[in-house]
Amino acid sequence: MQIETGKVEVKAQGAPRRFVFVLLENFSLLSFAAALDCLRIANRMADKTLYTWVTTGESGDTVGCSAGTRFHLDIPLEDLGRDDTMLICGGTDIQQATTKKLLNWLRREARRGLRVGGLCTASYVMARAGLLDGKKATIHWENHDSFTEEFDEVELTKSVFVVDGNRMSTAGGTSSIDLMLKIIADEQGDKLANAVADQMIYASIRTDQDTQRLSVPTRIGVRHPKLSQVIQMMEANIEEPISPAILAKDVGMSTRQLERLFRRYLNRSPKRYYMELRLQKARNLLMQTDMTVINVALACGFASPSHFSKCYRSHYNTTPYRERGSQSTRLSV
Repeated sequence: MQIETGKVEVKAQGAPRRFVFVLLENFSLLSFAAALDCLRIANRMADKTLYTWVTTGESGDTVGCSAGTRFHLDIPLEDLGRDDTMLICGGTDIQQATTKKLLNWLRREARRGLRVGGLCTASYVMARAGLLDGKKATIHWENHDSFTEEFDEVELTKSVFVVDGNRMSTAGGTSSIDLMLKIIADEQGDKLANAVADQMIYASIRTDQDTQRLSVPTRIGVRHPKLSQVIQMMEANIEEPISPAILAKDVGMSTRQLERLFRRYLNRSPKRYYMELRLQKARNLLMQTDMTVINVALACGFASPSHFSKCYRSHYNTTPYRERGSQSTRLSV
């Protein structure tokens, strides 16, 4: 059954705005589809063609998403118009997808002055191309640590999406919807953007002030203010860990009280929980960057490579060096 919907009045229209989706190998289907459907629904709700779109990619033929489905590309990598909006769609194995040919094409097109955005992990590609130098950006939280280590000239945030001039980036997943709704609202008004959100059953539109990860209480399944505060302090101080005694003092507890709190709610000591956080970051860096094992150890608060290797083996049942060689298990969304 076709549901009839009322037409939404929009601003005076010139030529439709074209979006060029650059699909990288193993791109995130969710991020791409969410962005594309916002444009489709906007056209439907306005009862006119406000937006058009094409897909392109390095192969010029087909490209596969991270779910395994392959898509035919509409056009090869070619010269774009200055009024086009380019959205690069990243996903898993983003380093391998970032080729010299792709970077050269991106730099050339960016010099035309067109608007460029990166969905999911594509901020990495933009940064490699130098398109984010001196800009604010975001990327999926799982890639945050490695991105920070590699691109210190980019002001990385933990926002759901970021718009800085003619550069845009999202954190992946449904954050594509939030970015596209902002674009639609800026160009055609809030009424159309809200109508698109309603059609998508998207009840809570996020802004660039919203952060991408769940709050600490939601993530750990425990709503204890002091426990959450201590965990936030731990997450913010990985390279130079804080002792349990200082953590306890900062939240007005004794060390013994802090120990009991962690044992009760998380079934581990504060020291063990902190170690797991540091090792998790170390694994991300090993999988997503070319940092040496020694530098990864230092970045995660280990003064001794041998101590780092021992702790890593105990937790992951493999050594950092063997993990580094496991290219097939790189972390990304």
